[in-house]
Amino acid sequence: MYDYIIVGAGSAGCVLAYRLSENPQNKVLLIEAGGKDSKLEIHVPAAYTKLNRTEVDWAFYTEPQKAVNGRRLFQPRGKVLGGSSSTNAMAYVRGNAKDYDDWAKIGCEGWSYQEVLPYFIKSENNENYDKVDKDFHGTGGLLNVRFPYSHYSVSEAFIEACMECGIPYNADFNGKTQEGTNFFQFTIKNYRRHSTAQAFLKPALARPNLKVITKGIVSRLIVKNDVAQGVEVAFGVAQREIFTANKEIILSAGSFGSPQILMLSGIGEKELLQKLGIEVVKDLPAVGKNLQDHCFAIVSSSAKVPTANNDLKLHNQIKGLLNYFLFKKGFATASPLEANAFLRLNSESDRPDMQFHFVPAHLGGYGVDLYNLDKYPRDSGYSILPTLLKPKSRGYVSLRSANPFDAPIIQPNYLAEQADVEQLIKGVQKAYEVMQAKAFDKCRKEFYFPKNINDKEAIAEHIRKTLECVYHPVGTCKMGKENDETSVVNNLLQVKGIEKLRVVDASVMPEIISGNTNAPTIMIAEKAADIILKNN
Repeated sequence: MYDYIIVGAGSAGCVLAYRLSENPQNKVLLIEAGGKDSKLEIHVPAAYTKLNRTEVDWAFYTEPQKAVNGRRLFQPRGKVLGGSSSTNAMAYVRGNAKDYDDWAKIGCEGWSYQEVLPYFIKSENNENYDKVDKDFHGTGGLLNVRFPYSHYSVSEAFIEACMECGIPYNADFNGKTQEGTNFFQFTIKNYRRHSTAQAFLKPALARPNLKVITKGIVSRLIVKNDVAQGVEVAFGVAQREIFTANKEIILSAGSFGSPQILMLSGIGEKELLQKLGIEVVKDLPAVGKNLQDHCFAIVSSSAKVPTANNDLKLHNQIKGLLNYFLFKKGFATASPLEANAFLRLNSESDRPDMQFHFVPAHLGGYGVDLYNLDKYPRDSGYSILPTLLKPKSRGYVSLRSANPFDAPIIQPNYLAEQADVEQLIKGVQKAYEVMQAKAFDKCRKEFYFPKNINDKEAIAEHIRKTLECVYHPVGTCKMGKENDETSVVNNLLQVKGIEKLRVVDASVMPEIISGNTNAPTIMIAEKAADIILKNN
């Protein structure tokens, strides 16, 4: 018998495990479907794409996307201690203050920006504290945040080009103002990825009141009389074991995993559950709905200066890795993402509505596997990824079957709303403008694509051919008011109608934030830990 059972040792679960086990009186169990974070590529910052489709990746795919030429888009998700914080690009971005104020306005009491800011600060140890807005950052937290150790010259050109095109320089877009351009801040420490497994879980592993189980898939929750009492864990197909909790069970399995576990446990839309032969425990139709994700198109150019493409050549990879392991220098110290911009394309917007991820690599032509660096062309180049920050399109996560080993149905409905297409067209056109700025003259060899920059339909087709997700799925266990039928959890993250059960991960976001979602997920876990400890 445990006090708390946490399902999922990802970005949120590792934070919860650390915070809930700080009190030696709390007996905590953390269950992870993947294994330990021992794979070398996890810890080398530049190697993150080499983790895709390996044993540390769920390697999901969407359903065919009608508005994206019927393509099934790859959805990498961490299946390892640290979850996606062990497999992502390490960008530390908080989003816009107004995002959280919007949450509060729709009934998520306690989640305004001023109320969540202390939890961002609590986690953070900002290594470049002298270069950021000190009112918004911390130096005593467990999660290390810093600017990149190294970067390519084309990333400097990108920042200069953005400024030429009216996008201001911003020393800290995690500070008072988000709009502007700069290098990303990253969760990197001592030249290694600083995942939540390294930052939060590792320091807690020696505690006798914390137990961690790996390679165990939670097949269902044990719920009796609308009270969550335990979890059934599958260790392979044949072996099942039940663990019980006397205080709470907390789902932190992510925007795909948490709704899947709820539905497998009989908590979800009644008609679907009955169709699959699952006993209905609680008719909660909102489970799995409201799926939102950031998506981007690709604007690319070849270069006459060295970029990451050169370092992907085998002899340069070997040289670079030796430089990394022996001297902690070179391209391997940094994320493949380097620079960034937040901008407003619509003058009436009250916050940035477009993000430019800058990649110091040419990604190749149509049909390239964006998530496989080994397939990238070896001639130098660079790319801007215009990213839709506030998509109008909504999708869902559902069950394929009652078998917990089957991947869920993932239907994001990318670009289902024409407004999203129009916004991305504007983003591509603005990215082209940045690409043509004088700052790139010393770098640019030949603009690659899209070629027909003045033809909106040609751009739209280019978007359909190159669109990918930023793997920021949120919203499938939406937080909202008690009487909001479109929500799954209340503002305390308690599952409606079920006692002693919470969801704490990115799935509770009612609306996607304006930026990368890892830092906000960690914040949600920090705040949730406070809520849980105060209520028990």
